[in-house]
Amino acid sequence: MKVMITVDMEHDCPPYFETYRGVEQGTPKLLNLFKEEGIPATFFTTGDVARKYPQTAQAIVDRGHELGCHGDTHKKFTDMSPEEAEQEIIDSSATLRKFYPVVSFRAPNLMFPNEYLIFLEKADYLLDSSQAKYKRAYYKKNQIFTKLHRIPASVTSSVLRLPKKIRFAWFNRIKDPVVLFVHPWEFVDFTQEKLRLDCRFKTGDIAVDCLRENIQFFKKKGAEFLAMKETMNGLVSN
Repeated sequence: MKVMITVDMEHDCPPYFETYRGVEQGTPKLLNLFKEEGIPATFFTTGDVARKYPQTAQAIVDRGHELGCHGDTHKKFTDMSPEEAEQEIIDSSATLRKFYPVVSFRAPNLMFPNEYLIFLEKADYLLDSSQAKYKRAYYKKNQIFTKLHRIPASVTSSVLRLPKKIRFAWFNRIKDPVVLFVHPWEFVDFTQEKLRLDCRFKTGDIAVDCLRENIQFFKKKGAEFLAMKETMNGLVSN
């Protein structure tokens, strides 16, 4: 079994906040956890975060993790014209590739129109993780041709903070490859904020404990942990 742990680097709980407590406080917790567990991760990062926090983007790369693209502003691609979408990809790519040879992409909210895949190809992306197995759109017939390697997310991020028995039972039903994702703001205590329950329950340090348990669950199953680009069988190198 192959497992990819991914992090969507963005401002806090969009669209609720415009703050970056997650980037500032949550990212160091994640980097320490991944170091302790000895696993790689892919950080899908907005151009906005990389410009505001270049030291964080550099720290991700320096720790040996993959830097991926999460758009430029975290605006939904489904709300953009084709011209806006292409420019969003151009701008974010230019920012992120100052830190890392970025080839992996994930759209905000895991929503990306099929007709925009050509913009990723033109921008030299090789992998897209903008689909989600828990969304109905994933199961609709897709007639569009793309050369991109597409790997969907397996479950939504809040599942990773459910009670242990429930999430472990859920994990046992996930098919290989497993793609899990979290956000850095989940590792800041937002339990008292006025948010949807799924965005605030078990946030903060308890979320770190949950993620560690999840990683160890898959380790016990003999899983191999990979960065997203490593799923392309050595076609890409640093």
